[in-house]
Amino acid sequence: MKISFDLLIILDAIDRHGSFTAAATALHRVPSALSHAIAKLEGELGATLFHREGRRATLNEAGHTLLEDGRHLLRSASELERRVQRIAQGWEAELRIAIDTIIPVERIYPMLERFYAAGHSTQLRLSYEVLGGTWDALATDRADLVIGASGDMPARSGIATRLLCRHSQFVFAIAPSHPLAAWPEPIPNSELLRHRTIAIADTSQELAARTIGLIEGQDILRVPDIRAKAAAQVAGLGIGHLPRWLADPEIAAGRLVEKALADPRHPMPLRLAWRTRQSGKALNWFLDSLAEKANIDRLTQGL
Repeated sequence: MKISFDLLIILDAIDRHGSFTAAATALHRVPSALSHAIAKLEGELGATLFHREGRRATLNEAGHTLLEDGRHLLRSASELERRVQRIAQGWEAELRIAIDTIIPVERIYPMLERFYAAGHSTQLRLSYEVLGGTWDALATDRADLVIGASGDMPARSGIATRLLCRHSQFVFAIAPSHPLAAWPEPIPNSELLRHRTIAIADTSQELAARTIGLIEGQDILRVPDIRAKAAAQVAGLGIGHLPRWLADPEIAAGRLVEKALADPRHPMPLRLAWRTRQSGKALNWFLDSLAEKANIDRLTQGL
């Protein structure tokens, strides 16, 4: 390869300092060494890279193009060195955090801001999972940390858990125009069965998929996420449960009405869960942050 990182560093120094002599001083080298290296590169490329006027040297168009892209490579190489050093010190290259869709992802952003402000270079990857998909994400190595796992933990080794909140309450809410809006409360399951429900599909890939609040034989409209579910219920396309934080604004605005059921949905606990194998400092940082009451309250408000 004709272009090396050393040559890119030389080009960068000449451009910044305006001459081979000044660049050589900055790099603690002799000017002749820089001149020889650049002349050799120009010969191998078959292109001149500088306008030379006396002792001054300025990049021409070809030189600017080479240096502009080369600086990206230098920054990437520098970042790679720092990341390797961090990994050697116990910081993961990447931490994958899966969040159950009933928790708004923006609630974790203040923690991310603190993480980045502390100078941690671990790459973070966020994803949404639904129901058993949270456990499945850990079991199939799609996530290192899960926020909001519900139900029973699968019989898999290498997973640890901690309670996030004891109760997550859901509201049965429907559009005012829906036929059930006028039905006397509490509404029995026999009547719910006659109406389409809006559901989010479990995201499990290997573990058995789970359902909550569905009645066998009921017509189902499956939507991609919790906000789409709320919008479908506001549109009168079906019935279903919503987390309190999402239902209350729609109820206050008159776009949904809350109804009592003869067989109400039981509250369920939500958990933190994480992979214990090869856990590093970034995972421990988030586990410590998620033990703070202020962060727990922010995540679980209205659940």
